[in-house]
Formats: sequence, C-alpha cells, structure tokens
Amino acid sequence: MRKYLFLLLALVVVSRAGFAQGQIEQHRQFTGAKAGKSFYKAIYQLDTNVPGRINKAIRNINNLLNDPRLKGKIEVELVAFSKGTDAYLKNSGFEKAFRELAEKGVIIAQCENTMRERKLSKDQLYDFVAYVPSGNGELVIRGSDGWVIVKP
Repeated sequence: MRKYLFLLLALVVVSRAGFAQGQIEQHRQFTGAKAGKSFYKAIYQLDTNVPGRINKAIRNINNLLNDPRLKGKIEVELVAFSKGTDAYLKNSGFEKAFRELAEKGVIIAQCENTMRERKLSKDQLYDFVAYVPSGNGELVIRGSDGWVIVKP
C-alpha cells in the first residue's frame, strides 16, 4: 500500500513539474495583449509638481504613442490640476516636452478651477495649453465615456 502511495505521490510531483514547465514556456511566448479595437482613448492625470512625476507622465505618454499595437489608434489627453499646474507655467522648463506631445496630437489641458484658486492667468501658461472647467470633471466625463484614466 505504501508503495502505491509513494508511486502516486511521485506521479503527482512529476506531473506538476511538467505543468509548471509548460506554464513557464507560455510566459516566454507571451507578447502582451492584442489591440483588437479600432480606437483607444486615454487621459493622464497630472496633479503633482514633483519633477520626477512630471517626467514620468511625459515618458509614459510617449511610450504609449510609440506602442506599435496602438499606432494610429489612440487619442490621449493630459489634464493638469492642483500642483500639476506648475508643470504648465512658462518658467517650468517643460515647454519643449509638452509642445512635442501637443504636436503629436496629445491634448494638453488645464483645470480652470485651479487657475482661479491660484489667481493665475492664461498668459502665465504655455500658449498651446487648452482649458477645461475642472480637472476632476474632465476625468469623470472622460472615464464615463470609456477613456482609460492613468495616474503616473
């Protein structure tokens, strides 16, 4: 009886090892999700003035735009509010990066609520910035319309 139990246990162990090896092979062959839809939409939330996080948002958007699965099939918006507004100020040092995104078709949007709260005027921000009544409202509307919300 013990002999049969041992053989059964050995069989289970060997079959599990084979199963695990098969799983590893599947992982090696995985190339990511397939972009089966004809079009995708993503809105990125920028609510921080930490330079590393701003650069991360810019890098993430560029990576998205360069993803071969999404080439010609993606619409992107970057909405800034709260401390994220600092990234759009003319002296922030991010003009070139944001201008390049805008030239690639990314909507660079700013929350007007934050503008009023901080007593900022539009001439203090880059000239290519678009404006929305509220950043949170933009996220809610876009999310409800099926846009993916990304917070880098």
